[in-house]
Formats: sequence, C-alpha cells, structure tokens
Amino acid sequence: MDKTTTGKIVREAYGKIAQGQAGCGCRTCGPDAKEFAKSIGYSEEDLAVIPDEANLALSCGNPTGLASLKEGEVVLDLGSGAGFDCFLAATQVGPKGKAIGVDMTPEMIEKARNNAQKSGLENVEFRPGEIENLPVRDNSVDVVISNCVINLSADKGRVFQEIYRVLKPGGRIAISDIALLKELPEKIRESMEAYVGCVGGSILIDEYKKIVEASMLKDVSLTIKGSSACIDANTKDPIGRAILEGLGDNISLEGYVVSVYVEGYK
Repeated sequence: MDKTTTGKIVREAYGKIAQGQAGCGCRTCGPDAKEFAKSIGYSEEDLAVIPDEANLALSCGNPTGLASLKEGEVVLDLGSGAGFDCFLAATQVGPKGKAIGVDMTPEMIEKARNNAQKSGLENVEFRPGEIENLPVRDNSVDVVISNCVINLSADKGRVFQEIYRVLKPGGRIAISDIALLKELPEKIRESMEAYVGCVGGSILIDEYKKIVEASMLKDVSLTIKGSSACIDANTKDPIGRAILEGLGDNISLEGYVVSVYVEGYK
C-alpha cells in the first residue's frame, strides 16, 4: 500500500478516536485511561495537570519523563493527538518555555485546541501538519518528543531528517515508540488494523537505530521498556482485539513487539 493511502487510513482512524466514534487506545476512556497512563510511567502529579479530555490512552511510555525538561525550553511533540504530552511539557518548561504539538488529524488538532483553551495554559500551541514535513523553523527546538506515533509513518527516515532540521545544535530527542524484536508474520504485515494499531508499521530495533543515526543525530540509544500493553490477551482496545483475533489460534505476538525509548542529540 502506498504512503498516501496509508496516511489517509491512519488519519481517518484517529479522527474517529478524536470524535469518540472509536475506542480510546489501549483502554476505554475515563478512569481506565488514567490507570493505563500510570502503568506506563505517568505519576498522579503528572495526570493532575493534564486535562482528562486529552488522555486518550494512545501512549506507550512517558517521553516527558525521559526528556528531563528544563524551564524555558521549546518542546516539539510529533503526533500530539489531543495534547496529552504537550500539556505536561508546557507545565514543566514554564511560562518562558513553550510546547508545540503537530498532528495531521484535523479532529485531533481541534480537540487539542479546545483542551488548551479550557486549561488556561498560554505556552502551548497546536499546528496541523505531517511529521514528515514539520511546520517548524530550522534550529528552533530544544527537545523533540513523540509518543507511539513514528511507527505509523511510512517514511521514518524522512521523519528523523525533519527532527534533525528543527532541533537546535545540542538539542535532543526523547521518544517513546513501538519496535520489533523479530519480523512480524505476513498476516500482520498486511493488516491495516495492525498498522493503525501501531504494530504493522513497526520495524526491527536495529533498523530503527540505523534510521535515527542516518539522520546525523549522535549518541543514539534505543532502550527496551517492555512488551506492548496494547496487544495482551485482556486488551479492551478494539484495534488490539482485531489484531489478536486475526492471528488465529496458532499465532501470538509475544516475543515480537516491544515498547522502546529512543534518545539522541544534534
């Protein structure tokens, strides 16, 4: 499937999530979303400053915790969704800093902007755009974060070239994503449900690291955080259930898919 078609399907799927027409990530919305966020590294203090409407349980880690954000920094979130990590980043960098979210889904941008208005934060901004062509100036960002999004891109090399372009010299990345320990079964590679569910578009860890290093980012490291919570046997996520049911009785994704933290510097 070509990049244009893939992008269109992903955009439509996440537009439905933003509008409440599809399940929220790995758990249902509401209290379950908070518990899921805590299970992947967010604290009660973190969640207290994030609007409940911004938590769609679409995360696979806590990139803001990994980034060690400092007051006054400019943070860029790739695939910012309803603003979950942007709001947390904005509180950590303070009024002299700024958090910018970029998302290609119009419904997510609208939801994030509504959440920003309700939050009263003035140092957060949401821009429509693709992560392969960021609407951000060269050398203007201190930190790039992203949470379970880059796996959805059909051109990951281009994503990291753009990251390198917008980072200031000495800037850093703190990314949470999904990667593979071994090649997926063909049935999953060809499944759009698996692609939209952050599995089908994932790549091997070694390949991921090579792509990041090819962008000229330095001191690149990929750390396995754990197995993907979205594909366990008890998942309530309709996308995750579709993936598991599509595998049949003789195939599971155990040993294939993991959450990773990606770090590096310009």
